[in-house]
Amino acid sequence: MEKTIKPTSGWMMLALLFLLTAAAVFFFVNEWFLSGGITMATAYLLIAPGFLAIEPNSSRVMTLFGTYVGSVKESGFFYANPFYLRKKVSLRAVTLDVPTIKVNDKQGNPIMIGGVVTYRVADTFKAAFAVENYPEFVKIQSEAALRKLAGMYSYDNWEDEAATTTLRSSFDEVNHQLAHEIGERLNIAGIQIIEARINNLAYATEIAQAMLQRQQATAIVAARSKIVEGAVGMVEMALAQLSHKQIIELDEEKKAAMVSNLLVVLCGDRNAQPVLNTGTLHQ
Repeated sequence: MEKTIKPTSGWMMLALLFLLTAAAVFFFVNEWFLSGGITMATAYLLIAPGFLAIEPNSSRVMTLFGTYVGSVKESGFFYANPFYLRKKVSLRAVTLDVPTIKVNDKQGNPIMIGGVVTYRVADTFKAAFAVENYPEFVKIQSEAALRKLAGMYSYDNWEDEAATTTLRSSFDEVNHQLAHEIGERLNIAGIQIIEARINNLAYATEIAQAMLQRQQATAIVAARSKIVEGAVGMVEMALAQLSHKQIIELDEEKKAAMVSNLLVVLCGDRNAQPVLNTGTLHQ
């Protein structure tokens, strides 16, 4: 478990180092070589290695002969036991670009999916000792979580009409689930997930063209359905207006012919070509 410690200030020990250096120079000048050598060795072999400068959003994990002593998270200039071994662990937020990979969605369709993960170290003890290399651990586990997520949802609801959550439309819910999946895997390493989201999503090349044609067909059918619905309403209104204003008497055969002509004009995908009838309605 992580234990936070705060070493003593390094400025007093720095002043002592300068004093010992000055004393060693004095001994050498006066040819007291033994005293000068002992003083110099004390200053630079025992005192100097204990200085510790920590920049903001960084930390040092301290061990003594294999035993965890604690972690220093406060920035500044400190002095610690010179026999401590220090391991630097960054506390800054890191953005990982998960490479685009080919996986199968819930329906088995091959898709290309990639993501972005932003994380930081929350527990320096776990990050330093629970895993061998925590940046590589984060990368591998993020890719594994992305693969699992793709298999949990359909790309869209064309084949799974009952699906309320899909990779293409439910970004907030899917991204939240991705962050949860990655967070569970990285808990052992003391990593906190700040954000995880999908930044690349598409059908695989081998089915992309077929799916595009399907999308186009679906759009055309939807548009035609809307056109027919509007055309039927217009025909109904036209017949009602003709009957109400008694402009012309139409029997069932004439009504059928008019409905047919109006639907052809209104539902056709080309401009109608008018034909002038100079005879009677029956010619």
